[in-house]
Amino acid sequence: MNYKAFLIKYAEIGIKGKNRYVFEDALCDRIAEKLAKVADGFTVVREQGRLKVNCPDVYDYDEAIDQMKKVFGVWEICPAVVIEDASWDSLTKGVGDYVEERYGNTHHTFKVEARRSDKSYPITSPQICADMGEYILNRFSEFKVDVHKPEIVLYVEIRNFAYVYSESVKGLGGMPVGANGHAMLLLSGGIDSPVAGYMVSKRGVTIDAVYFHAPPYTSERAKQKVVDLAKLISVYTGPIKLHVVNFTDIQLAIIDKCPRDELTIIMRRYTMRIAEHFAYERKAQALITGESIGQVASQTPQSLIATNAVCTLPVYRPVIAFDKQDIVDIAEKINTYETSIQPYEDCCTIFVAKHPVTKPYLHIIERSEKKLTGVIEELVEKAINETEVIEVSENM
Repeated sequence: MNYKAFLIKYAEIGIKGKNRYVFEDALCDRIAEKLAKVADGFTVVREQGRLKVNCPDVYDYDEAIDQMKKVFGVWEICPAVVIEDASWDSLTKGVGDYVEERYGNTHHTFKVEARRSDKSYPITSPQICADMGEYILNRFSEFKVDVHKPEIVLYVEIRNFAYVYSESVKGLGGMPVGANGHAMLLLSGGIDSPVAGYMVSKRGVTIDAVYFHAPPYTSERAKQKVVDLAKLISVYTGPIKLHVVNFTDIQLAIIDKCPRDELTIIMRRYTMRIAEHFAYERKAQALITGESIGQVASQTPQSLIATNAVCTLPVYRPVIAFDKQDIVDIAEKINTYETSIQPYEDCCTIFVAKHPVTKPYLHIIERSEKKLTGVIEELVEKAINETEVIEVSENM
């Protein structure tokens, strides 16, 4: 069928109060950005608890659906036929013509559900359901009513025009990107951090990212892997500014000055400090990490206390209580898993101690870090000043 409109349903945006329009407008913008990749001529408007997409005469239906399925905030996508004359005779004929083109006169069970947003319409919703059902039974001899488990549910919505649809495509849910602030993701080449960025972005947060590179111990292919991961999640999050920090000299100084079993924690604390610097620079309100309790030595509760101690911004850890397989499942869903498992090491895995401390005491870690005084400050400043910023988007 040549659908001229999509009705977009959202979920929790509907419970927002007087500022609901802010979320609706953000969702309209995100949908319009995605559909601009499909064809010219799409428009997205707010319409009484729904969003409506008006379609051009010619477009790729499957591609349009695929693009809208990647927009956070979309709960359901309903391809709809528009009936501009909503008088009863035109409405029944329009619904009947839709059924004939979509299903033909083959055996189906059905029911009608009506929603009358325009309360001036002279027929109530229950009466529309009853009378429309009777019309369908008279027109299609093979159709039978089943109000409990129908094969087809015909939805009829009366607004400024009438709309009829019988199918919906599940969206991602969540909140539209840009509606809930800005955060900085610590993005490694692993499985967890891309998933963490995806999950926080699903709550409407715009994200940028920091990657810590350690040449010559990590290769350019390791860096490219992270760029590829950023590109994959940008399909959902929108464009990302990826900050590539040369971390080698800082790591070598820590190895030279600090106890071997504390290297992982101290290095992690410096990545958080630097990430927070760029978060403030980008006016972000939080950091995001892919840490999961107990997964590695730096992710025990005691280690997380030591890590948090250097941060003044909140740290979002959306996969903190996930099993590894839970994280893998999401990585496969968002198409980052195969890239994440490519065998190119990041800086954190290259310099791991054989027996890292798993229950560090904060005062001991802080005492060890004092050995870096007079050396580390200049190295951190140099790393920040020489950071490469890459504009990453799905179209790069």
